[in-house]
Amino acid sequence: MKTILTPNQNPVSEADRTAKIAAGGFGKYYTDNMVIANWSEADGWSDAVLQPYGPLTLDPATAVFHYGQEIFEGMKAYMQPDGGISLFRPTANAERFARSAARLALPEMPINFFVNTVEELVKQDRKWVPTNVGESLYIRPFMIATEVGLGVRPTNQAMYLLIATPASAYFNPSKAVTVWISTEYVRAAPGGTGEAKCGGNYAASLVAQKQAAAQGCDQVVWLDATERRWVEEMGGMNLYFVKGSGASATIVTPKLTGTLLPGITRDSILSVAADLGYKVEEVMLSIDDWRDGVASGEITEIFACGTAAVVSPIGSAKSTHGTWTTGDGNPGPITAQIRETLLGIQHGTIEDKHGWNVRVC
Repeated sequence: MKTILTPNQNPVSEADRTAKIAAGGFGKYYTDNMVIANWSEADGWSDAVLQPYGPLTLDPATAVFHYGQEIFEGMKAYMQPDGGISLFRPTANAERFARSAARLALPEMPINFFVNTVEELVKQDRKWVPTNVGESLYIRPFMIATEVGLGVRPTNQAMYLLIATPASAYFNPSKAVTVWISTEYVRAAPGGTGEAKCGGNYAASLVAQKQAAAQGCDQVVWLDATERRWVEEMGGMNLYFVKGSGASATIVTPKLTGTLLPGITRDSILSVAADLGYKVEEVMLSIDDWRDGVASGEITEIFACGTAAVVSPIGSAKSTHGTWTTGDGNPGPITAQIRETLLGIQHGTIEDKHGWNVRVC
C-alpha cells in the first residue's frame, strides 16, 4: 500500500496562504490537499490518494451518521531551525489510532501506511507550516464507517481521511484557565470507550462544557464514573499537579485506569519532567486531595496537556464542593519550564534525547 499523489493544481496564492497562517486560530483554514484511503472487508485497504481538499459525498444511510463508528487522531508538524519540518512522535499516534480502531470495531490501519500518508501530506503542503515557536501544522487523521445500511453491526466498509490546518496556541499560555469540576456528568465509564479517541466521547462531553461555561469557567474537569471522587481529565486533555517547588518538586498525573485517554503529550511530559530532574508519579488523586492540597500549599501548580494546547496552566477550580485557587492564580514557573522545554524539543532548539522527532523534509 502506498500514497498516490494527485495534488491540487490550483493551490491558494502565497499571499492568501500567508494571511491565513498569520490569522492564527485553530481549525479556521485548511491546507490545499487531503488524503483518502478506503477499506472493505472483502478487499482490505486500497492505496491512499493525496488529492485537492474538498467536500465528501455520502449516502444518507451511511453507517457513521447513525451509529457513530468513528475515530480520529491529533498530531503536529513543526518548523525546525534550518527550515526543515519534523513530525512529533508519529508512530505513537499511529499505534493509538490502531487501538482506537480495534475498540470501535473499525479496521486497523498498518502503522507504516498511516505514517506514510501523514508524511506525504506534510511534504506536499509544507508551505502551510507556521514558523513561529508555539505554532504548528495541526494534522487530523480520522476514519469513518461508510457501509450503507441501517443494520446495527460493525461496518464492512470504512474511509480513512487526513486533513491539516495551521494552528496557533489553543489557549493563551500566559493566562491560567478556570475549570468546573463536574459531579453530574462523566466522560467515560469502566469498560467504555475512554481509552479510545472517538467522536462520541467528545459529543457526550459538550453538555458538561456548557455547564462549565454557565459557571464562568473555561473548561470542565471529569471525575470517575463509579465514585465521582477521583480526578481524571480536563475536557479532552490530561492533567498534571505540581507538589512543592524548585528542584525538589514532584509532578504527578492521574494514573491510566482504562477510562482516561493515554495522551501522547502526557507520556512525553513524564519523560521531560524526569529529564529536568523532577520526581514524577502516576497516582490516584481525589477531588479532596486537590482541594486540601491547594489549601495547605502542597499543590503549587496545576496544568493540563494535549496535542492542541501543548500545556495549559490552571488557576482556579469551581465545583459543588467549593471554589479554590492554586497559588496566586497565575501560571507557575515549573509549568512554564515544562512547556518551553517540550516546545523546544518539538521545534528542534533543544536536544531530542528520546528520538521523538521524525524529519519529513
